[in-house]
Parts: sequence; structure tokens; C-alpha cells
Amino acid sequence: MQENKGIDKSQMISFAVLCLVLFGFMFYFQNKQSKEEQVKAQEQKKEQVQNAVKQTQANNINPNVTPSAIQTASLNNKELNVEFSSLGGQVSKVQLSEYKAYDHKTDKADLPLYLIDKKNSNYGFQFKDKTGKVINTKDLVFTPAVNGNAVTMTANYNGAVIQFIYTLLPKYTLDFKVRTKGLAAITSDNKADFIWDYSVRNLEKGRAQEQSHSEFSYAFNNYKDYDYDGRTEMSEEKETLNWIGVKQQFFSSVIEAKNGFTQSKGNQEAIEEGEYLKKLNFEGFVQMTGSELNQDFTWYFMPLDLPLLKSYDKNFDEILPLGWSFIGGMNRYFFMPMYNFIAGWGLTAGWVIFLMTIIVKLILSPIMYKQHKLSAMMKVIRPEIDEANAKFKDADPMKKQQATMEIYRKAGVNQMAGCLPALVQIPIFYALFRFFPNFIDLRGQGFWFAKDLTAYDDLIKLPFKIPFLGDHLSVFALACTIVILIYTVMTSGNMQQPQQEGMPNMKVLMYIFPITFLFFLNTSASGLSWYYFVSNAINILIILVIKYVILDEKKIHAQIQANKEKPKSEGKFQKKMREMMEKAQNQQQIQEQQKKKK
Repeated sequence: MQENKGIDKSQMISFAVLCLVLFGFMFYFQNKQSKEEQVKAQEQKKEQVQNAVKQTQANNINPNVTPSAIQTASLNNKELNVEFSSLGGQVSKVQLSEYKAYDHKTDKADLPLYLIDKKNSNYGFQFKDKTGKVINTKDLVFTPAVNGNAVTMTANYNGAVIQFIYTLLPKYTLDFKVRTKGLAAITSDNKADFIWDYSVRNLEKGRAQEQSHSEFSYAFNNYKDYDYDGRTEMSEEKETLNWIGVKQQFFSSVIEAKNGFTQSKGNQEAIEEGEYLKKLNFEGFVQMTGSELNQDFTWYFMPLDLPLLKSYDKNFDEILPLGWSFIGGMNRYFFMPMYNFIAGWGLTAGWVIFLMTIIVKLILSPIMYKQHKLSAMMKVIRPEIDEANAKFKDADPMKKQQATMEIYRKAGVNQMAGCLPALVQIPIFYALFRFFPNFIDLRGQGFWFAKDLTAYDDLIKLPFKIPFLGDHLSVFALACTIVILIYTVMTSGNMQQPQQEGMPNMKVLMYIFPITFLFFLNTSASGLSWYYFVSNAINILIILVIKYVILDEKKIHAQIQANKEKPKSEGKFQKKMREMMEKAQNQQQIQEQQKKKK
């Protein structure tokens, strides 16, 4: 029987053709579905406008409101500039004075940063009067009165007075009180429906990345528990929410209800292009006492800065998506403090990441040494393994495996030790995947040709779009892919090839893996690509130093021979593997004997 050497040329061509066909079908149906969704969205938008007009006409609340009748009032401090509209008595504009938004036209972060502007946020309280007519404060016209750092918005409806009292406070906080008088005369409701419609504005360079980080976030159980929802539908019918927020990549708009929101639900849908990323709608009930609405709320329009979020003591720090459990702890208590400590030396962000990479490599160096020592030992005993494979070429694969394991055991080689570095790298990789696009201290920090280390670099711009890559090639992503390929070539030499028929060549799969990294990193934070470029470049240097300076193959060979002379105690794992293989071999022999009898 001819020995299988892996994937042959015809298999590779067939695989490539199959991939092209699959991609073709995928993009055909994706474009078709996208067009259908656009038509559906336009129809829904048209229907919503028609329904809004009908509802306004039915309610007959302020039918003579004109744009000239709408007034505005403003409050500001060093952190926020807030504007209020008399239509609905609501916040109509919020600017964070100390931050800038990315301008796609100039490719610079030099625009004023508005969380709310151009009517992308709309909220109000809804209840019914005694005739069943729906009253929504969004439709009422309020009269503003400014007094110091406070604005009082007052509206009258059939003799009832409704007041919204806003007070601008430090730390991105806007106190919001609702007071009514005489409302009990026109309604018998015991709760009001709070409705908030919010469209997330595109503030960062990486649209897809920012869109994926935009979602609902909320706390309940007296601020002790936190959850988020990036799905289409949100439902918390049984919990009382302490606050509900719309999280973006680096900022969040949050409203806190002192007595909570009940029967909360919401939905969200992505917006594929334009000024906005997502449209979110929230609905929750607040209690009325004696049919009067007297409740206290607080708005927060804040950057997602971890020390700031923790200072509120309202579980806001959970909004920052640093990863669950151990991963989040690694970011909070290791990577972030390390970055801040090194940045305190006055270095630019890129060189801070460079030094962080070296520190991580030093910490992992004992594990890497064991890995490369194992690799050297595998190289020394390779002739014995090849001899065993040749000897049991036509024998039962189980016997061949047993012979190989016996060689490992006598030489003192623990194959499982080679898996440890890979297992250690997985949580570190995921932690950094969360760290770089969410750490606000890196926002807007450039390095070489990358203008923002929390977004991709697009030095190489393409005149067309490539599936999964986009309309650019990230230089950092390309450089990272190249060094990973070099590292793969250097470490795959000692890999044992599969001897069984039909098994794929593992070397080929190892070379495909770095290529897939390019697709992943091309639209990810350039800081992540830079980190892994440095990390793998250091790996290459470590391999060369270990191979030519530290490790001596003659000494390793002598150590292996000495190991063979020593009596070997069988470990628990080896014993378990041997017993499993012996059991499988016995079962196979029984099956063969039964076949012969039949």
C-alpha cells in the first residue's frame, strides 16, 4: 500500500475550487438578502412615519406646533455641553468637550464628539387619560427656564402641570427629576411607560468594530447584577432594572431610575451605512403614586474609562467589555496597570506596547524553554520513531502507536508538555483581543503609519473591496502574518507526519492558519497586530538563541540515553493511555476472531 504523504496537488485544486464556489454562492445570497432587507427597512420606515402621523392626529395634542415655536436651553461645564428642546422637554444635544470624533472625510479625529445630536435620541413618558387617549410627553411643548446649572421645563395639559427638572453635575452627570401636579384629575393610571429611541452615532474609524460593540447594557438586583444584550430582541420582564444604557465602543448613554424600570423590553437593528450604526428602542414602566408621576432619574453621558466607571459605585465598570472572569481580571489587574505604569515614563503608546510584549515574553520564557527543549529532544529521537514506523508499516496502527509511545517513555519525553505553551497563549490572546479595542487610553494614540491603535491602519488602500478584508490592507496585519509564517516554518520541522491513510498533512494546515490571521487582523485594532508582530518576532529570536546558544544536541542525546538506563515509573496519564490502547486492541482482536468464525 502506498503511504499517504498528505494533501496532493489535485486535492488542493479541488479544495480551492470548492471554496470559490461556496464564497460565490454566499456573496450572491448575501447581496440578495441585503437588498431585500433594505426594501423591507424602507417599507417599515414609511409605515412608522404614517403611524406617527395618524397617532398625532388621533391624540390631537398640540396640532399647531411649528418649528418656530420650539425653544432651546443650554447647560455646560468642562465635561459636557447639553442642550434641551422645548418639544418633549428632552435632551436634544450632548457634546463631550474633552473628546473628538473621527472624521471619515479628513481621516482625522478632529470633529466635536456628540452622543446626541440631529434627533438621534428621543424619549418620553406615556400614559392614558380617562377617555383612553394616549398622552406622550414627547408631543408636549414645554417652556424652559434656566437657573444657574439647572433647567426647568414646564408643560400644561388640560390643567395638569408636568415639570422636567434637569441639573448638570460633575462627572458627566445630569440629574433628572419629574414632577406633576393635577395629573390625577385626567388619568387613573398607576404607572407610566418610559419609551427611549436611540440611534448610535458613528464616532470611530472602524465601523464594523464599533457596531459590534454597540448594545444594551443594564444592571438589576439593586445594582449587584449586570447584563448586556447585543441581540435583536431584549426582554427583562421579571427583573427591575436599576439603569439601562446604550453602550458604544468608548462611550455610553445611561439613564438610572431611582425606583427602577419594570417589564423592560427592547429591540435593536444594525444600520449598514451612513452616520448611524444601530437603532435601539427601549420600553420600561415606572411607578406613579396616586396617578401622579413624581420620580427621580439620572442621566450619564460618559466615556468608558475604568477608574471613572468604578467611582460611581453603580456597577458601571461592567459596561467595559474586558472579558469574563479570569480574562477580565487579567485585563483589569495586569495589562491595564502595566500599560499605565510604562506610559508614565513618557513613552508613546506603540513603544509602551513593545515593552509590554517583552515583559509578557519574559514571564512565559520558562514555559517556552521547556517547549523548545522538547522540540530538540523530539529531533534527537526522530530516527528511532522513523524506524518504528517502518517496522510496523503494515501492522495494526494500534501497535505502531504503542511502539511510538514506548520510545517517548524510555527517552523521558512528555508529549503533553508541548501543549502547555499553546494553552497558556489562548487566554492571553483573548484578553488582548478585548484590551486593545476597548482601552480608552489608547483611543486616538498613533504609532508610525497607524493613526489610532484601537482601529485598523489603512496605509494600503484598495480601489475595490475584497471579501472579509474590505477595501484596505493593514500593514501591521501583513507584517504580523509574515512573522507568524516564518515562526511556523521554523517550528514545524520536527512535526511528525501522519502515517495513516487519508490523514491530512499537518504542516499544510499549520501554514494555512497564519493566512487566516490576516483576515482576522486586517479589520481589528492595529495595536493588537503590533503586539503580535513583536511577540512572534521575539519568538523567532528566542528559537535561534535556544537552538544555537542554550541547547546542545549532544548533551540532549546523552541525557536521553541516560534516561533510557533509568527505571521508569509509569505516570497516571501514561498508564491510562496504555490501558485504553490495550483495551481497544483486545476489542479489535475479539472482533477479528468473531469475523473469522462467521
